[in-house]
Amino acid sequence: MATLQDYRNERLRKLEELKQLGVNSYPADSNRTHVTDEVTSRFDELEGKTVTVAGRVTGIRKFGKLAFIVVKDFSGSLQLFLHEPDMAPLDAPKGILGMKELPLLDTGDFIEATGTVIRTKTGEISVGVKTLRLLTKSLRPTPTELTSKEERFRRRYVDMNVNQDVRDRFVRRSKFWQTTRDYLNDNGFIEVNIPVLEHTTGGADATPFVTHMDALDHDFYLRISHELPLKRLLGAGFEKVYDLGPRFRNENYSDEHLPEHVAMEWYWAYANWQDGMKFMEAMYKDVLQKTFGTLQFELNGMSVDMSGKWEIWDYATVIKDRYGIDVYESTLDEVKKALADNKLEVEQTENRARGIDKLWKHIRKDVVGPVWLINTPAFISPLAKSNPDDERIVQRFQPVIAGSELGNGFSELNDPVDQLNRFKEQQAMRDAGDDEAMMLDIDFIEMLEYGMPPACGWGYSERVFWIFEGVTAREGVPFPQLRTEYDQTTRDIYPDVKLT
Repeated sequence: MATLQDYRNERLRKLEELKQLGVNSYPADSNRTHVTDEVTSRFDELEGKTVTVAGRVTGIRKFGKLAFIVVKDFSGSLQLFLHEPDMAPLDAPKGILGMKELPLLDTGDFIEATGTVIRTKTGEISVGVKTLRLLTKSLRPTPTELTSKEERFRRRYVDMNVNQDVRDRFVRRSKFWQTTRDYLNDNGFIEVNIPVLEHTTGGADATPFVTHMDALDHDFYLRISHELPLKRLLGAGFEKVYDLGPRFRNENYSDEHLPEHVAMEWYWAYANWQDGMKFMEAMYKDVLQKTFGTLQFELNGMSVDMSGKWEIWDYATVIKDRYGIDVYESTLDEVKKALADNKLEVEQTENRARGIDKLWKHIRKDVVGPVWLINTPAFISPLAKSNPDDERIVQRFQPVIAGSELGNGFSELNDPVDQLNRFKEQQAMRDAGDDEAMMLDIDFIEMLEYGMPPACGWGYSERVFWIFEGVTAREGVPFPQLRTEYDQTTRDIYPDVKLT
């Protein structure tokens, strides 16, 4: 049975033969005039006209003086019809191959074909080839199927060639972020790219990655959030601002989380959390409709309709109705009993805040949504701005859809004294060994002392896309991080290359 090395050696032999003929197997230029989908979709207009198409060979059939090649580009696939008497012969300096050189081509090669748009006797829309050029000689055959998840993650470029649905997923991912940008831009927001490297990182409870900048001989953190630099822009006079890009949290993988992922945050001066809630409800509908072409989804076994008015749930009411517990007056023993009664873990170090949060998450997993969760207790969100009508709750709004919280919004804290005191508490926790506690950012405090207007802030990550796409986090990004590994075939093919 032929091995990958055998196939590769045979293709290297063909490459050498092409070289001996004087053919450059890797030219820099291509003269494509039409993509394959144009030829098929505009056949009535293009029939009988000359076109030049290019793409990857996915199939070759030869019958004497006739041959058929299927070529694929990003837009689709097209048949090439080759009839030896109609084809130009070998012209090595121009990279043109004749019918006699056809055996030197393989599936996976990239070619360019110029000819007339026709319909064959079997009714297949094709290009009747006059000249055929080799653009790239491939040295490895593309597999016809790829099912190993490990192999798919390591060689996504193969995965996307074999599994069209995977490539289409990342087209939708791109559309998700483009429509996010479009919606914000159309509503007067300005995109400002803020640093990824920060002296002090903050805006979330997460362990940061650390790197070193030689030019300054100084350690920097990869941002865990976009929040604090964007708020500085509010202090600088911007009124509607956002950034969209990667953030980094040095924590474990899960089906809904990756240490590196793309996220977006916006900040809106003179708006409060209720303004933000109305804005985001409309934005979700716009972005999802344009990304997926529908607002009806089957997610985690739940039928979710995003087209209507969202429900609004009060945190304390939900807990009271489900467990009979008063969020503000209950004792730790009552919370522990509720946890035990619902077969949830009760830790020795359990506290009321953590216990009540567990009870909420037990409810959340079955929520179909869309639902806005509001009036979160201050002890659950200690860094959020309190509600002036009830100091026990904060001005926070979270969307709950298909069992997940898919975003986070607040009326932003802009009291420098209050913020400093909260930073001090967080820094004390960090000094005591909590790597996820926030760092004290004195520059941010100074900005607040100059003054930042009241504002609403919002953030969501590409987890929104993963949930609505119906995939895990690793399936939802094109190139997930993996431990470096080299299989024996790779080591055998490159024996003179040091692979650690």
